[in-house]
Amino acid sequence: MNEGAVGVPTERVLDLFQGVRLTPTQRRIAHCLVQHAPAAAYLSAAEVAELAGVSQPSVTRFAVALGHDGYPALRRRLRELTAGVPGDAADAGNELQQAVRAEIGNLDRLAGQLADRDRIAETGRLLAASRPLPVLGLRAAAPLAAYFAYFAAKVHPDVRVLDDGGSLLTDRLEQAAEAGAVALLAFVLPRYPRETLDALREARAAGLTVVAITDSPVSPAAEHADVVLPAAVGAQLVFDLHTAPMTLAMVLLQAICDAAPTDTQRRLEAFEASAARRQLFLG
Repeated sequence: MNEGAVGVPTERVLDLFQGVRLTPTQRRIAHCLVQHAPAAAYLSAAEVAELAGVSQPSVTRFAVALGHDGYPALRRRLRELTAGVPGDAADAGNELQQAVRAEIGNLDRLAGQLADRDRIAETGRLLAASRPLPVLGLRAAAPLAAYFAYFAAKVHPDVRVLDDGGSLLTDRLEQAAEAGAVALLAFVLPRYPRETLDALREARAAGLTVVAITDSPVSPAAEHADVVLPAAVGAQLVFDLHTAPMTLAMVLLQAICDAAPTDTQRRLEAFEASAARRQLFLG
């Protein structure tokens, strides 16, 4: 089970960073506080620095950037935000029910983010215009990349799944850019493979605009992406639940379809005609 499961306290901690422009080092600290909430509310500045892999003065500057006099004031605020919430814990059910209900909460927060339809629509237009469209997902994120690409290929003429790391990954990114790609869609999920972040840097070096679906606005992907689309990951079970990221992926695919409705309809009709001719499906 991952420490710092996403829930009400974690959501409150994330609210601290809304509207604040953080440096890459400050994003690491913010991500550390989110991942380890509410335990982080009782750590010293030195302990937070060690956990985040930064210097103690960086933690102090981070607290000031959020509008506090220093780290002690930020820690008091963190304790307020991560304090127990009202309600009878027994009403939440057993640990399996709690995990599912936490996912419902993740989806509810995602629904709130989608109130800004313009941002999703703009991202959809960007990805629809990328010919080819490379889709990156390594390790735990590979199934999400494949799932998205399976359906995206029905409405986009050239979708390229990048689900293997190693030295060939950079070659494939450069080949996509040379073929005309202007954007990369990347799934970046905990535990954030180092090779994924390296690939994001390589993609930007190749001139691609990086769109990242990741678990938090302060995840390590934020430093290397041009567009960050957060969707929380459930961490109550032994292995993470990716319900919200998968939902966001399909919402983004809808935006791609909406960006080119005529082409989308033509391609879908062509596929259905081919499927009927080949008798692919029983129903």
